[in-house]
Amino acid sequence: MSVGSLMDMPDVWIGLTATERRRNWWWTGFLTLVFAGWAVAAGLAQPASERWWWVGGTGVLWSASVLYMINRGYGRTCLTEDGMQFRTFVSRRAIPWSEITRIEKRRHSTRGGAWWDLRAVRRRGRALTIPGVFTHRMWDAEFDRKWAVIQERWSRANGD
Repeated sequence: MSVGSLMDMPDVWIGLTATERRRNWWWTGFLTLVFAGWAVAAGLAQPASERWWWVGGTGVLWSASVLYMINRGYGRTCLTEDGMQFRTFVSRRAIPWSEITRIEKRRHSTRGGAWWDLRAVRRRGRALTIPGVFTHRMWDAEFDRKWAVIQERWSRANGD
């Protein structure tokens, strides 16, 4: 594909589908219930002088977790002719294609399971997680489609 035809390509938005966002909200609700149970248990089990520290600490951890889940659920990436524009609930960032050396799939494991996301590895600086692309399923066609679109745009921009 020539550079001229790359310039004519429309911007592509990558983000969670309505089903994926709904699933993220269910997990956020579950997380809220876990923290609420933890706060109640801590409040009932601790002596009155220490109770508010435990309940307050649980509230702070819950707030950070919910902010992470909302930020993750509403994050999107716009693929433009110049690069990637990351948009989340709390930040905006643009990365030119020339700064990206590769797009990698990364697996995270916990006791509760595993999840995958994509990262843009830059020439200088740390790799950045691409908003709007993550999954909890090992074989997820929508996740693989998003990865392929990002890989294709990055390859075309670099002349590969």
